[in-house]
Amino acid sequence: MAGTPFSQQVLKPTNAAKRLGVYLPATPPEFQERGVTRAELEELEKNPPEWLADLRRNGPHPRPVVAGRLGISIAGLARGGITEPLTTEEIDALRADPPEWLVREREVAARVREEEERIAAKEAEQAARAERRTRRSAT
Repeated sequence: MAGTPFSQQVLKPTNAAKRLGVYLPATPPEFQERGVTRAELEELEKNPPEWLADLRRNGPHPRPVVAGRLGISIAGLARGGITEPLTTEEIDALRADPPEWLVREREVAARVREEEERIAAKEAEQAARAERRTRRSAT
């Protein structure tokens, strides 16, 4: 059985929108109704049409993009009561005058990042020690 060339594999509209970082219901109907090949997706990324550039610039943005722009997790968005997509203007308004929940979620996100960095450093040190032991025992 012959495989399909990678560039001709078809992504569902939901996956293509996710890869492009756009909110699917805000895309044109022709994008929502048919699959996109990997080659077409690559072309959209390299040379975005006006509708894609406008969506990326102004929104509405999907939750992962909103969370990233606010510096918090998707779960933090939900805890803050944000369940719908937001426009760039709405995101900018939240950043300009952050509500209490956003300040709290940014603190949580900062602590999580610090802990992840601490764990990564610890694992790197353990790997370095194991490597040194392996080298010593090999000599």
